Amino acid sequence: MSDIGSAPNRVGVLGGGRMGAGIAHAFLLAGSHVSVIERDAASADAALTRIGDSIRRSVDRDPSLDEAELTARITTGVDPGAFAAVDLAIEAVPEDRALKEDALSRAEAVLPPSAVLASNTSSISIDDLAAGRRHPERFLGLHFFNPVPASALVEVVRGAATDRSVVESATAWVAALGKTPIVVSDSPGFASSRLGVMLGLEAIRMLEEGVASAADIDAAMTLGYRHPMGPLRTTDIVGLDVRLGIAEELERTLGERFAAPELLRRMVAEGKLGRKSGEGFYAWNEER
Repeated sequence: MSDIGSAPNRVGVLGGGRMGAGIAHAFLLAGSHVSVIERDAASADAALTRIGDSIRRSVDRDPSLDEAELTARITTGVDPGAFAAVDLAIEAVPEDRALKEDALSRAEAVLPPSAVLASNTSSISIDDLAAGRRHPERFLGLHFFNPVPASALVEVVRGAATDRSVVESATAWVAALGKTPIVVSDSPGFASSRLGVMLGLEAIRMLEEGVASAADIDAAMTLGYRHPMGPLRTTDIVGLDVRLGIAEELERTLGERFAAPELLRRMVAEGKLGRKSGEGFYAWNEER
């Protein structure tokens, strides 16, 4: 395990979508060597392109960064065997319990005994996921936020079996990324998803009921409460499908107050997923 205060030397990320690529990018900037594993060669190539684009944007903002050196420390592929020498492996597949269970099992099958295994889940119980792990004492949640490069927060979710030293190392690794860790005991939705989703669902209900426009609902929170972004725009950035999945998990565990509005279900069914699809509560014409 890496020294406290520095990023892990070698990191594995299972899943190279928007979240996984963002996590990989954060560790690259902190000096880690990163291996990203995807389900097929095309997805692995797409992940490499996505991370390469992020690296170039970072270099544009900070010319002291060496694009070639950063790029040399990233590999992508389809074989989890690349995780055989990592200090930390992070699962970053979509918010689906079966997908996460499968990804975690594939990763831990090749991890060295000293490695820490983490899930980027935003709502699924860490204790539930730990139940199937070989070393639950070395398993925890590392909940990054989208978009990862711009987010200052990472939730370190401590399961009942998680060893204290693993939590301490994880918080130090997050700090080495230039982000702020908060330690949360395992509970449905942790701290951020539970609060953020509740606000987002109520904003969607208000829009559904015709209380105000999306822009005005968001302005109520950005101008009235000084939130940096309104709940509907945030939902577009997170992804309406992601928010729906979290809401369904929280309804299952915490009750009907987290029931998803029909408007959210309809928009997801229509493929209006927010920024990644180009349309959600707002129109997104920027590059996705």
